[in-house]
Amino acid sequence: MTTTTLLVRQDQLATTRLMTTDEPVLADGEIRVRVDAFALTANNITYAAMGDMLNYWQFFPTGEPGWGIVPVWGFGKVMASLHPDVTVGERLYGYWPMATHAVLAPQRANALGFSDGAPHRAALHAVYNHYLRTDTDPLYRADNEDVQALLRPLFITSWLIDDFLADQQFFGARRMLLSSASSKTAYGTAFQLAQRAGIEVIGLTSPGNVAFCESLGCYHRVVPYDVLEKTLEGATPSVYIDFAGSVGLRQRVHAHFAGLAYSCAVGASHVADLGGAGQSPGPRPVMFFAPAQVKKRISDWGAQGLNDRLVAAWNQFSTAVAAGPQPWLAVQHHTGPEATQALFAALLAGGGDPRAGHIATMHPG
Repeated sequence: MTTTTLLVRQDQLATTRLMTTDEPVLADGEIRVRVDAFALTANNITYAAMGDMLNYWQFFPTGEPGWGIVPVWGFGKVMASLHPDVTVGERLYGYWPMATHAVLAPQRANALGFSDGAPHRAALHAVYNHYLRTDTDPLYRADNEDVQALLRPLFITSWLIDDFLADQQFFGARRMLLSSASSKTAYGTAFQLAQRAGIEVIGLTSPGNVAFCESLGCYHRVVPYDVLEKTLEGATPSVYIDFAGSVGLRQRVHAHFAGLAYSCAVGASHVADLGGAGQSPGPRPVMFFAPAQVKKRISDWGAQGLNDRLVAAWNQFSTAVAAGPQPWLAVQHHTGPEATQALFAALLAGGGDPRAGHIATMHPG
């Protein structure tokens, strides 16, 4: 049997190639998982764009200098197991390579799941190393796996951004500015922020996505990038939540909003215009790292307390996304390695229908 993997050039993300290799022989304690389906979103483009800075390339090393595997969230099935606590046929949710198969070395297994104990992942954050058994996962539903793969990891980040800002009393500001407002992580954050009394949620987006963002109902106002200085006065204390990563847009926001209280860097959907903090006026942008907020809240509430809050919020959000005459999400499926490769290139180029949610599998149809 063979494994097919999509490799991405780390310094030139548009350069990709497919690699097929023989499946490795399992060592004692390892399992082989068939990666059935995974989501591909702007979030995965962020993983690639920030692969060196945030160690995303280290999860699934290729052994080839300069080439990496972009991690994805989705579902897989255990096809072979040499681990006493993991059985063949189990369905798992977690962090996978863009590949047909993955080999894991489970450790600390319990009724809910396990962590991958591969040595190269030992220093990486536990949130990304944990795999959940769908039979006992409180967020899992068999009838909406696509929505879970697409929105669950993004929504957890969204929920944690809202929680972090509330924990900081919104840095004294009452107005939140969200760039790339049509992106799934942005509108998940907006959905949470809109429930906060006295907080104004403003979406910043390209002119073509204004109508979509307005249709979501979670932004108090939606403003096109090209008229933001004319539309919004800059003195009101504000927080900039940057999902775009565009250095040009960030400089404009920092220059115009003299009342900027905090600048929260989250994503990198505008890959062509990425840059560092530079010499922008106002507060220095601070990168949001979701696992740090998870660690704080587990300390505050315990793991069960955090989980209970997330489950309740997820159920509310996933219901809202699927409701109404026009759901927020229209799932599109992409089958086979070539189709997945083409989808990655299209997402990297930007544009596309913001309502589309892409589910891919490397297995041929």
